[in-house]
Amino acid sequence: MTSKTWFPLAFGALMLLAACGSKDDAAAPKPPESDARLYTEARAKFDAHDYKEAVKLFEEVERQHPSSPWAVRAQIMSAYSSYEAEDYDTAIATLNNFVRLYPSDDSTPYAYYLIALCYYDQISDVGRDQKITEQSMQALREVIRRFPDSEYARDARIKLDLTTDHLAGKEMQVGRYYERHDDYIAAINRYRLVVENYQTTSHVPEALHRLVECYLRLGVREEAQRYAAVLGYNFPNSIWYRDTYKLMTGKDITQASAQTGGGSWWDHLIP
Repeated sequence: MTSKTWFPLAFGALMLLAACGSKDDAAAPKPPESDARLYTEARAKFDAHDYKEAVKLFEEVERQHPSSPWAVRAQIMSAYSSYEAEDYDTAIATLNNFVRLYPSDDSTPYAYYLIALCYYDQISDVGRDQKITEQSMQALREVIRRFPDSEYARDARIKLDLTTDHLAGKEMQVGRYYERHDDYIAAINRYRLVVENYQTTSHVPEALHRLVECYLRLGVREEAQRYAAVLGYNFPNSIWYRDTYKLMTGKDITQASAQTGGGSWWDHLIP
């Protein structure tokens, strides 16, 4: 074989090897991205409100770099992304896993608080089943119990009051339904539950007034007077007390006060 013949053959062999090498390079898996880079990409999706894609990328941080500090942050952000996407079940599952794995992490108080928010944001109107409301109350109490001096506990206390008021509203709605259908005993049971179990809510004055209504309709005036007294003592400026006074006496309270020259409310109400 002459040198002229060998050169094209050798060159062709080299080209074949180069082509094989390029195919192998294309088929080779890409090296994993750095934890910080993946987290940054996920955060960019979150900031763009692409929450579902953000969840995937935050989960990828944990999958590729399970021992990285970025993986811990990514779990919280994955849950927060699910929360923003209103995928509350996924968010709660992620957060429960986080508090189990990292009970002492700096982000753990926030994780408990976010669990409570997932339930709180699902609270429906008072006409529907209140299971979520009860779960919200439990979760809010857990935040207060575990982290009583935190900013999350302060907000949880406010939300707990609102949630309690919501449950009381549900009982009032059921009580009104029974009262409209002349089932006064059932209505009384609901109204008493509000007075006894939800004493700090805005529904108590009305519940006391409704108890007076129901007992009067049952002909039990002594009980009606007792609840009227409680209403007048605790809520003397309430519109419900004015209605109760008129119901018990047949007079407007301002008219009665003028006629008697003032005095205590029970002086006007009970002979």
